[in-house]
Amino acid sequence: MTDAAIDKHLLRTWIELDRAALAHNLGLFRGLLPAGCRLMAVAKSNAYGHGLYDFVPAVDRLGADWLGVDSIVEAATLRKIGIEKPILVLGYTLPARIEEAARLQISLTLSSFESLSALSRSGVGDRLGVHIKIDTGLHRQGFLPAQVPELVSVLRRDHPGIGIEGLYTHFAAAKDPDDTAYTRGQIEAFRRAAAAFEAAGYRPLLHACATAGAFLHPEAHLDMVRIGIGLVGLWPSLKMKAAFERKYELRPVLSWRTIVSEVKRLPAGARIGYDLSETLARDSVVGVCPIGYWHGFPRALSRVAEVLVRGRRVRILGSVTMDMVVVDLSEVPDVRVEDPVTVIGRDGGEEVTATELAGRAGQSFYELLTRLNPLIQKYELAGQ
Repeated sequence: MTDAAIDKHLLRTWIELDRAALAHNLGLFRGLLPAGCRLMAVAKSNAYGHGLYDFVPAVDRLGADWLGVDSIVEAATLRKIGIEKPILVLGYTLPARIEEAARLQISLTLSSFESLSALSRSGVGDRLGVHIKIDTGLHRQGFLPAQVPELVSVLRRDHPGIGIEGLYTHFAAAKDPDDTAYTRGQIEAFRRAAAAFEAAGYRPLLHACATAGAFLHPEAHLDMVRIGIGLVGLWPSLKMKAAFERKYELRPVLSWRTIVSEVKRLPAGARIGYDLSETLARDSVVGVCPIGYWHGFPRALSRVAEVLVRGRRVRILGSVTMDMVVVDLSEVPDVRVEDPVTVIGRDGGEEVTATELAGRAGQSFYELLTRLNPLIQKYELAGQ
């Protein structure tokens, strides 16, 4: 994160990251975990849009035990900027980069017999931390439970030097507090897999819960939990928010701002935007904001999204374009060029959340956040 004292008047749009909110969220999850249970801060996909270079040093200073990323590219980048904490690559690693992972002391996910063969051919399995992924029901990566006996046998017989550092799974439906049966079945399947490894003499770190599981399934906290969306202050689902927000407060870390770059008066009947997509029903004051779908503001928000100007909600008029949107300022008095506009975040008593924007666009807020353009400058708000 960069210093908030840098002059924002040099920018047309920027992202603010609240260090105090991040510290609060990490402390909340620490309080949920039993003594000795490690916390992995998941920073995949540019830290859910919050910025790999910005988010990871912050959680490193705040005391996260492990870091989780999607790729060896993200992991190597973190090593280059001085991050020394254990890092696990959760996604697929190309065979050509396995030796690099060993050299940089980056742990890798092993999820198929093909990956095991590639690891064996690399010749560095004895210098690498390996976390085996078990597919207990999500049906993406991972060895199926029925393959576990064969996997254990092959590891002991043919690959005794490979260091099995961890064993993990990922839940498919843990975000629904009203239906936990499927997740409980996954937990039991994972426990059976873990027992098979332990019977063979392995003592890996066991981890299964992400943010939702950390709240709903304390019986599966095991040796480590992986917290991503919760650290940045968002609930994994609206059902979870309704069930837990009275007891636990998650504080959003990210706010997105832009400015008013132009103001004009238009008569009733004037048509706005490409393809004349909106016709004004009244004489109006409209403003231009210099953001668009290139910045990560989806075109699907055309005519339906609202942003905040001087603490009031204003609607997007016409189509979202590549680098500009038009907003209705008719109900906001005395707006001037360079007045700030809140795209995500709070202004006075009003707030536009990432969940709201994503819902209006018909997409997941995970998608909305991870598609924020990584070139947008970020600022750390240290005093909040």
